[in-house]
Amino acid sequence: MSSQQKTTKLVKIRNACESRKFGVGATTLSELVKKSCQLMKIPASGSRVCLYEDGAELTEGYFHCLPVNAELVLLAKGQHWNGLFSDIQRLLDLDRFSAQLIDEAKDFLSDETSAKRRKILGDLLHNLKDRSEFEDRAEDADWFQGVDNRFKTKSAYMKYNCESRIRGYVKEVDGYIRTIPGAKQQAENKKVLDSMTTKLKSASYNGCYFDRTEKDARRLCSKEGWFSCQGAFDEEACDLLHSINPYGTRESRILFSTWNLDHRIEKKRTILPTLVEALQGRSSGGINVDYFYKLLFTVDNLKLVHIVCHKKGAHDLSCDRRRIYKQVKRVRR
Repeated sequence: MSSQQKTTKLVKIRNACESRKFGVGATTLSELVKKSCQLMKIPASGSRVCLYEDGAELTEGYFHCLPVNAELVLLAKGQHWNGLFSDIQRLLDLDRFSAQLIDEAKDFLSDETSAKRRKILGDLLHNLKDRSEFEDRAEDADWFQGVDNRFKTKSAYMKYNCESRIRGYVKEVDGYIRTIPGAKQQAENKKVLDSMTTKLKSASYNGCYFDRTEKDARRLCSKEGWFSCQGAFDEEACDLLHSINPYGTRESRILFSTWNLDHRIEKKRTILPTLVEALQGRSSGGINVDYFYKLLFTVDNLKLVHIVCHKKGAHDLSCDRRRIYKQVKRVRR
């Protein structure tokens, strides 16, 4: 034997049915097969070794060219290996809601070094944990961790989540008008806000946008609970195709809180200053309150966007202020 062949080659090897890896040292491929079969209690007859990455079967010459700690798979007679996708297929053959499935997916992920394979496994694990088909607290207790006990269904909580965002906008408007000088001006501003708040209360603060049990025309998600990013304020759609189902897992529910209901035409830089200007010297009955309401609190002007698509700088829509001014001062008929 040459000196190259006598050098012990250290590898990481596993069988096709388990994710656990073993460190094995061998000077030849046949020695590796023999040791691995003994270790994993697999019949040596007909067994062979392949690369984990793509299933390429090893030859003696290939064996000696392997890098240290190369990832290999021991195949018993009749078994085949198709790289990472064989692992995924094996996982999908398990009961989706079994603890074994989740544990093995986590095991794969924790021992994975390739960034691309980590991404694939991470996405797989996330989807395996998806329980969006369940609605009640008793069916998916994990989803409700940290959620007040008064919410018995996912839809009820998601509706409340949306209502809270809209209520937050009401507080912002109230805070803004309180900064306007002049008691008379503030009083007229307050009348406008009170009128819109009454309308919001009758519409349950538009909580329907996040409620998957609502009718198609009233919600922003599919009936299964999937939301799609609508793109930045100055774009027609999201080029990155961001999507999320906060009904699926607790992690998705929490992550959804980073998505924004973004005002395409900005409330503080454009809508509110124009409204206040239009109200100067006029009563609240002299402006189009319904139009103002739609701009502030409805999807006529709100876009649901992923945090990456949320542009926080000034929205360059210079024509909108002039258009809004004409609309808000229009007398309601």
